[in-house]
Amino acid sequence: MGIIEYDNQAIRIHSHIITYGNAAGSMLTEQIRAEIEAMWNEPGGSVWLKGAAWPVRFYITADYQPGIVPEEILGNDNPRNNYFRIEEYAQGNISFVDGLGCNTGYFKLENLYAGSTTAAHEYGHTLGLEHPEDLDYRGKGVPGIMYPRGTLVDPPYQYEPDQPAGAKGGTLYPIYRRVRKEDIALLKIERLSFKDNQAIIGDFSSIWHPDHQTLL
Repeated sequence: MGIIEYDNQAIRIHSHIITYGNAAGSMLTEQIRAEIEAMWNEPGGSVWLKGAAWPVRFYITADYQPGIVPEEILGNDNPRNNYFRIEEYAQGNISFVDGLGCNTGYFKLENLYAGSTTAAHEYGHTLGLEHPEDLDYRGKGVPGIMYPRGTLVDPPYQYEPDQPAGAKGGTLYPIYRRVRKEDIALLKIERLSFKDNQAIIGDFSSIWHPDHQTLL
């Protein structure tokens, strides 16, 4: 989720990442912030708006808030804020967000190694992007950021290049995903309702997550 604004130079998307949980920390939060900002700016995407092509720039800030309480998330009315709990254990053994176009989620620490692209992928969901329908990407080169684990890709982009497609090790290794200009086009910024040169992308899910370990 975030706020989009534009002037005579560019379209700017502002999002603020807030982390909490037993496995969260300042260094990890900065790593997440930097990954999202770098990957979404990498393709130099643009959007056709009001009769002109506008470059799109992402500005991501972040804050580690270990003492956050549920009421702060439930009562938040700032569309820049996105809240993610980070823990070593996650039900389903995978990171997730609370729907398409949301502002909350739960990250599994193991998924957040440097270069994992997990944070950038989940951020795409918060902006409203879903997984592609066709998960056989063989013959098409570098996979886009919204392709999930299990996608069939060319051997160089598998966990183990020498494994048959679909076998153990023969699916997408997420470190090879990249944000493409097509992903930015899919945000459909031109369809948003702007007021005073600003619009909101995404929506408030406003869910505080408990530590899944306590639910066992």
